[in-house]
Amino acid sequence: MANVVIVGAQWGDEGKGKVVDIYTEYANDVVRYQGGNNAGHTLVVGNEKTILHLIPSGILHEGKRCIIGNGVVLDPKVFLEEIDKLKKKGYLKDDSQLVVDGNVHIIMPYHKAIDIAREKSSGDRKIGTTGRGIGPTYEDKIGRRGIRLSDLVRPQAFARKLREVLPEKNFLLEKFLGEAPLSEQAILDEYGAYALQLEKYLGCASEIINTSINEGHNVLFEGAQGSLLDVDHGTYPYVTSSSTIAGGACTGTGIGPRFIDEVIGISKAYVTRVGEGPFPTELNDEMGDRLRQAGQEFGSTTGRPRRTGWFDAVALREAVRTNGMTGLAITKMDVLNDLETIKVCTGYSLRGELLENFPRDLETLKDCKPVYEEVEGWKSDISGATSVEMLPPQAAAYLKKLEEVTGCPVVLVSVGPRRDQTIQVKNPFS
Repeated sequence: MANVVIVGAQWGDEGKGKVVDIYTEYANDVVRYQGGNNAGHTLVVGNEKTILHLIPSGILHEGKRCIIGNGVVLDPKVFLEEIDKLKKKGYLKDDSQLVVDGNVHIIMPYHKAIDIAREKSSGDRKIGTTGRGIGPTYEDKIGRRGIRLSDLVRPQAFARKLREVLPEKNFLLEKFLGEAPLSEQAILDEYGAYALQLEKYLGCASEIINTSINEGHNVLFEGAQGSLLDVDHGTYPYVTSSSTIAGGACTGTGIGPRFIDEVIGISKAYVTRVGEGPFPTELNDEMGDRLRQAGQEFGSTTGRPRRTGWFDAVALREAVRTNGMTGLAITKMDVLNDLETIKVCTGYSLRGELLENFPRDLETLKDCKPVYEEVEGWKSDISGATSVEMLPPQAAAYLKKLEEVTGCPVVLVSVGPRRDQTIQVKNPFS
């Protein structure tokens, strides 16, 4: 028995979906514990691509139970559309395969309207939000005025809560943000229809997961975004609105930390970032464009081009520490196939001083310059490798270098987008 948490080790978009899909083979339950549909996980099975935003990536496996924990914020429209697309592809034949915790907070139309209006009015102080209403929903959760799924499926409770909160939201939209107010009846009609479809998925994640663990089953916990976007430990305020690190798996599902056995951090062989915020190894040049095109670095949720840069060991060491990582899964190694040399950032230079630890202060981080070590590229196609021994010596040496500079062992290497283009060095479930 083992319970494994998957986390993004960078600024998100590291390829968590593929890794979760692979590890689902060994798990009984797959659990999403934070975030919302601002995250997109891309999966390639055979030649078919599937993009998921809310439903755990394990849903592509028959007989696996997928659970959305209380730490997630749920857009009912997006969720139901995702279910419909999966069913049309022949997945999710049994609705009992999918459970949504009653304590998930619901993304309402005013959350999205406020999110978009705030970003529009921010000028050069934009955060880079996706405009999906994630942040405002978490605000209402913390402010104790949110609407949860358990409220939504009870018409009288839903109507009462909406009646209490909507006047304040409309005042903000109309008087401060200069946007049109929203209709209470229109929201009641739309979301009442969603409630009828959602009720069959309602359950208690904490009870289900703890029972599964006590019965000796394997549980895989799936995070969204990345460690450096954590609301407490990331590059605040250029972060998401939830706890993206491994500790979020406990608060976002209702399990105790003693049940977590392994924490696997997913990291690209280079780095990308979407949205605003400091990015010490960013490449605003031809090499940056080369990585973007070779890696197809465009957001699966937004389509936005991602910022690209060399591997940042300083930032990765921060993620290793805050998550208690036991292993690294390195993705998109194949994107580096054609490079003569590859750079790895091993420290930061701050006004002549060498820093080995990631600065917690944003202004300090903005002034940091990367200190690089250069390693030899492998100049060959590695997409068919099924073991580290099959890799060119330079590629194997690159992995060793990443282990050395991060202090964390590599347990998986992705050499292409398909399931079979994966090297499993060590299985965290074994």
